[in-house]
Amino acid sequence: MTKTLASVPHHAARPAAQVGRASRRRYSLASLQSMIAAWREQTRFRWDLRRISEANPHLIDDIGLTKRQVEEEIAKLPFWQR
Repeated sequence: MTKTLASVPHHAARPAAQVGRASRRRYSLASLQSMIAAWREQTRFRWDLRRISEANPHLIDDIGLTKRQVEEEIAKLPFWQR
């Protein structure tokens, strides 16, 4: 067991160039805004799917999804929104 753990490289053993600024990801304000907008759009889509599946389940076939696909998408909502 100790040989296995000893063979794993330690973070401090990395060269200083990788630990510095070059290894950090930088996001611009515009890219963060677009990411948040995409998340909100996906959440809205899942809310709409949930609403449609409860009110008019026959419309799910009209948009080209199966019941299982809709359930999988709805399951991606946070537990407090399901």
